[in-house]
Amino acid sequence: METWGLVLETTVGAGERKHVEAFVMAQVEGDKEAALAELERRARAYCPEHPRSPKRRRLFRHGDGFLLVINGAWQSYVTRFTLAELIEDSDRPQPPEAEDRASPDAEEAVQPFTAELAAPPVPPPPTMECDDDGIPVKPAWLGRADLP
Repeated sequence: METWGLVLETTVGAGERKHVEAFVMAQVEGDKEAALAELERRARAYCPEHPRSPKRRRLFRHGDGFLLVINGAWQSYVTRFTLAELIEDSDRPQPPEAEDRASPDAEEAVQPFTAELAAPPVPPPPTMECDDDGIPVKPAWLGRADLP
């Protein structure tokens, strides 16, 4: 079964800080037509932050997606809705049948990135001498070489 990403590229900010950012709104499993229908539903309902005073709103269908153009009092803002098939996701585990179809040389392949390998070990907190009220006798910052 195919997994489709509903991708949103929109204009954020205003003036000289105006730029485009991309977000994955959702993932839909199933056929392309159902995913495209969900993307269209979201494109029609989408209400961006800018422009604050819209003068004209136009939604265009373009290939496997939609283009929303909103004209404001001073500037136009664009939002692109794209349907894209998910090919790889580093945060999603491989299905068991994909491991069965692996070739004999698969063991020699590069292992995928995992959070367990990337996270450095966390050292245990240092033990501190405290008074009767639980307040440290020596401040934690005292004697640190990395402070000015």
